[in-house]
Amino acid sequence: MNSYYELLGVRRGASPEEIKKAFREKAKRLHPDVAGKSAEGAMRKLLSAYEVLSNPERRFEYDRAYARFTEKAGFDYRVWLREQGDDPLSQAKLLFFELLHLEEEAAIEIWRKNGGLDFHMEKYLDREDWMDCLFILAEELDKQGSVYEAFRLLVILTREEKRRPYFRHFMPEVETCLKELVRLRLRAGVDAETWIECLEILLTLGFPPKDEFRWMRVLAQALFDAGDKFGAEQVIRSAAKYGTIKPKLSGEAG
Repeated sequence: MNSYYELLGVRRGASPEEIKKAFREKAKRLHPDVAGKSAEGAMRKLLSAYEVLSNPERRFEYDRAYARFTEKAGFDYRVWLREQGDDPLSQAKLLFFELLHLEEEAAIEIWRKNGGLDFHMEKYLDREDWMDCLFILAEELDKQGSVYEAFRLLVILTREEKRRPYFRHFMPEVETCLKELVRLRLRAGVDAETWIECLEILLTLGFPPKDEFRWMRVLAQALFDAGDKFGAEQVIRSAAKYGTIKPKLSGEAG
């Protein structure tokens, strides 16, 4: 089981330049023209490790989570966890361990086997481990196209951070992931009713007025398209508090 550093072949204290150089060298060897399609999985893991270690905030969070969670034991922790059976505590810890070692498919399989969104890992992990686990899991679900589940996990994280800060300087990264998911991928991955539900949830999270107004415009349009003209008009009236232009609804009678 390799850490992100081991996958790139660099030491823990490696500089950004060393990380970039190591990534380029390994990426060349794993390129499909050189290694063929069989290297696609290794290349994906390499990219994931580089994305984290090349970002100072994400690297800090990874180092903190890895040191706190995986360096507790002086033995093969993964094997030991697997031997504990299917009790939720061991399953939650194994899931997080797999994520920290880029075994995303194994982690998601554990998560789904234990109920997916109904698997309340906060009962079994320390709060810090749970929040780190949710963020990494949400990212992987998003990459695999499970956008609604990723959205729900990021919403949980956002609410928990507002309740009692933990991520602090890293929270903008979490919020960016949530906003990009909504802007680029969520609509295509859910039905119209779920899309409206997600937009309504976003408006409860306390984002800045600029973000709220953008989502209000989209929500008003979605409600109008669903035949709920009254609901759309209510959203438009609420948006007026920002002093902006009234959204135009396609299909509205002139």
